Amino acid sequence: MLVDRIMKAFMFNKEVYSEVEHDTSFTTTAWIIVAATAFLGSLGSTFSASGFDQPVAGITGALVGTVVGIIGFAVGTAVIAWVGQAVFKAEVTFGELARTLGLAYVWRVVGVLGIVGALSPALVCVSAPISLAAAIAGLFSWFIAAKEALDLDWTQTIVTVLLGWIAIMAVAFFTTLILGALGLGIAGLAGAFG
Repeated sequence: MLVDRIMKAFMFNKEVYSEVEHDTSFTTTAWIIVAATAFLGSLGSTFSASGFDQPVAGITGALVGTVVGIIGFAVGTAVIAWVGQAVFKAEVTFGELARTLGLAYVWRVVGVLGIVGALSPALVCVSAPISLAAAIAGLFSWFIAAKEALDLDWTQTIVTVLLGWIAIMAVAFFTTLILGALGLGIAGLAGAFG
C-alpha cells in the first residue's frame, strides 16, 4: 500500500493526498518519508559538493542536512497551516498537512543522484538537470498536496505553499550561518541546501 501511494505521488495523483489527509495512521509513515528522503537527498548533495575524499565529513553533512530538512519541513508545514487557517480560513490541521506534504516530499529522494556528480565532474551535467527537474516536480507536488488538504483555490494554495517554502529556505539559511559560525559550515551547507 505504501509503495502504491508513493507511486501515485510520483504521478501527481491528487486522490492519494486526499486519502492520506484522512488516514491518521499514515502520520508516522509521512515523517519517516521526510526523514529518509531528507537523508538520501542530503547524502547526494554532501558527497556531490565534497567528493568521497572525506567520508566522515560527508556522512556528518548528510546527518546534519537530514536534521535541518526535518526541522525545515516542520516549520514549513506549520507556516502553511497557519497561513491557510489565519489568512484564508482553511479548515486544516498540522497533522493533515504533515501527512499530505510528507508524501509529496518523496521527490526529495532524487537528490541522492548528486552522488553521481562526485564520481565524475562530467556526470554533473546529467545529475544537476535531473535534480532541478525533481525540485520543480516536488514543488508542484506540494501544490497538489496542499490544495487537497487546505481546500483553497489555486491562487491561495500557491501563495500559502510559497510562504511555507520561504520558511524552509530561511531555516536552512540560518542553520547554515550558525553551523558556519561554529566551524561546521561545509558539513551542513551541502546537506542543508541539497
